[in-house]
Amino acid sequence: MSIRVLLVDDQELIRIGLRLFLDTQDGIDVVGEAQDGAEAVARAAELRPDVVVMDVRMPVLDGVAATARLTAPGRDHTPRVLILTTFDLDEYVYGALRAGAAGFLLKDAPRDRLLEAIRVVDAGDALLSPTVTRRLIQEFAARPSVAVRPSPLLGTLTPREREVLVLVARGLTNGEIAEKLVVTEATVKSHLGRVLAKVGARDRVQLVIFAYANGVAAADLDGR
Repeated sequence: MSIRVLLVDDQELIRIGLRLFLDTQDGIDVVGEAQDGAEAVARAAELRPDVVVMDVRMPVLDGVAATARLTAPGRDHTPRVLILTTFDLDEYVYGALRAGAAGFLLKDAPRDRLLEAIRVVDAGDALLSPTVTRRLIQEFAARPSVAVRPSPLLGTLTPREREVLVLVARGLTNGEIAEKLVVTEATVKSHLGRVLAKVGARDRVQLVIFAYANGVAAADLDGR
């Protein structure tokens, strides 16, 4: 089955370029386009794409608000949203992830990286480009106002699970976490699955948001 993709960008040339590339790829079916967030929501309901490749700054309805609508609970169809933008240090980054985006990629990323990102988010995983992850972490660390009263869900985590949460929030992959904790990657996946379940996070992106919104990892940023 091909991955059904909806392209959303207010610049026609960007949409044309993305379509020309994706239409040549096996397993990808570009089912439609939209030029703003409002049209994206309407087209998603009509076309039922698997993945929406979403720009951020658009007229009528921006990508953050559109993402929130597309991923809202109770929708008949909920696509995975991949944010694709030039604004890596923008406030929109945090807003898009909180709104339910499954991934975040910069427009200057290689074409193969975009293809990988679409496949990753379609498979139910989450993706943040390494540079975005680290800059996002730095942004959170520099904004103590983001931290609020810690969630009681933190108390349900074991010390090792909290370690895994911190390392995920620092942008490490499962393999890197396994190496750091001197355990197998399968063990890391097991811990990660329990952390996701305990804090009610859907994926890795939400874990990053949860960790920094609760002030878990900022103090450990330069730690072990």
